[in-house]
Amino acid sequence: MTDSLPDARPDSTAGAAAGTPPAARPDERFPARTGRRTGGRPDARTGVLPGGHRPRGEIVLPCLNEAAALPWVLERIPRGWRALVVDNGSTDGSGELAARLGARVVREPRRGFGAACHAGLTAAEGELIAFCDCDASLDPAEAARAAEPVLAGTADLVLARRRPTARGAWPAHARAGNLALSVMVRRRTGVRLHDIGPLRVARRRALLDLGLTDRRSGYPLEMVVAAADAGWRIRETEVAYRPRTGKSKVTGTWRGTFQAVRDMRKVLR
Repeated sequence: MTDSLPDARPDSTAGAAAGTPPAARPDERFPARTGRRTGGRPDARTGVLPGGHRPRGEIVLPCLNEAAALPWVLERIPRGWRALVVDNGSTDGSGELAARLGARVVREPRRGFGAACHAGLTAAEGELIAFCDCDASLDPAEAARAAEPVLAGTADLVLARRRPTARGAWPAHARAGNLALSVMVRRRTGVRLHDIGPLRVARRRALLDLGLTDRRSGYPLEMVVAAADAGWRIRETEVAYRPRTGKSKVTGTWRGTFQAVRDMRKVLR
């Protein structure tokens, strides 16, 4: 893997169902189906999809009390992919619900975003791995589009730059923290990014070879820095970003944002 791009430019498309208005009722919270065929429910033990096919990729979904969002998130898994929900200590039955809905569920008792992500990575079996938030702020169906440059051999890591669709989807303090980190990343690696995007795609074996060690909020940034140091070609695309379902654990609060930025600054040091 060679030639880290000095300017990770976003794709021109942002995916389906981009302009979702703020919701007044639960049934208006999410965009309507767009006709995209989903991956179907795999066998929870073997991971085999309907028709006897193994998934090309797996979408790792770190999960802490996301029962309200899970039905929509899991029905948006794209064809040929498998959902891997990492239950990070939920008390609302998220893990059990995800299993009933056909997802493969992994338990990670150590609290931390990085701990959940890495547990999913090590448990996954697909050729490609996508990481996606499990709170319905992002559409998992976009993982298939984000994976195209990796499959084509023109990128090694694709990050999805968030494009808010409604007021409050991405609070000002969270944007400010993200911008500061993007500048630090450019200074540290030479890679120009606009967002340390929560939706990202790369090959599983290559991700494991990076030897990531952060188990808190610094995990996404450590992945970018380690990939840049390894000479990966890093590319940005765009995805719609909606108000999340339920209570935010990180960037929805000043305290959570401060903690995330602090964790990521440790990575850069």
